[in-house]
Amino acid sequence: MHQHPHTSTRTRTRTRRTGRLAGLTTALAAVVGLSTLSGPGAHAAADNPYERGPAPTESSIEALRGPYAVSEISVSRLSATGFGGGTIYYPTTTADGTFGAVAVSPGYTALESSISWLGPRLASQGFVVFTIDTLTTLDQPASRGDQLLAALDYLTQRSLIRNRVDSSRLGVMGHSMGGGGSLEAAKDRPSLQAAIPLTPWNLDKTWSEVRTPTLIFGADGDTIAPVSSHAEPFYNNLPSSLDRAYLELNNATHFTPNSSNTTIAKYSISWLKRFIDNDTRYEQFLCPLPRPSLTIEESRGNCPHTS
Repeated sequence: MHQHPHTSTRTRTRTRRTGRLAGLTTALAAVVGLSTLSGPGAHAAADNPYERGPAPTESSIEALRGPYAVSEISVSRLSATGFGGGTIYYPTTTADGTFGAVAVSPGYTALESSISWLGPRLASQGFVVFTIDTLTTLDQPASRGDQLLAALDYLTQRSLIRNRVDSSRLGVMGHSMGGGGSLEAAKDRPSLQAAIPLTPWNLDKTWSEVRTPTLIFGADGDTIAPVSSHAEPFYNNLPSSLDRAYLELNNATHFTPNSSNTTIAKYSISWLKRFIDNDTRYEQFLCPLPRPSLTIEESRGNCPHTS
């Protein structure tokens, strides 16, 4: 490549002019302690204070663990109010400030253990994750929605790490009746930033009241909450103007979300990052819509996203 003859001269002149400013910048950096930015969030953009962690890649969002080391706290059923206790997974570092948070509910007759894999997998990407037990294993979706909100309130108001959570950036997830519950929670609390129902079940099929960006996972082989009578009508009856998506898992069953699943993790991480953290670096994995593959039967959604 031909070099402009004056390039080096201009560079030297600019260096002299900006040298004094650079010195001032260095001094200011020392004062505010930019050494705290040595963690995974070191590259957070100034125009988005919620951005956490390095720029994502296909492999980074498919990985079993993200860039953050994770700690956990067990919450006893006896100390919980309005839900059945659970486990809080959170990034260990305090260098990156607060994190967005998501509460996750199990399904009908199921325990927290059925969705616990999501805890460290999501938390290691830069979220506080509260996987919960419900008051009883037979609780219906409306009750599970209330319990998800009670868990978020506990997390932001009473938990040992409440100061690490940004109470304005919260979301909900759930499996089966817990997925139906995540829709109920979003309907009841429009301030939620993201909802992710996993093979959801609910007798209510219309969700025009929801204002929370919602990603619904269905499974092509689901015989308990068939997509034709649950996940698909839920998606179709969300407001058409809402940032919403439907992803149907290929060769999957109602219980696919109960064990570690890269497709669920990949798109859940992207959805939570995009809408809880306003992190548009993850938009590339959501829009254009994922194409059918060995793990994806079909996908629907509105692209590009507007919120």
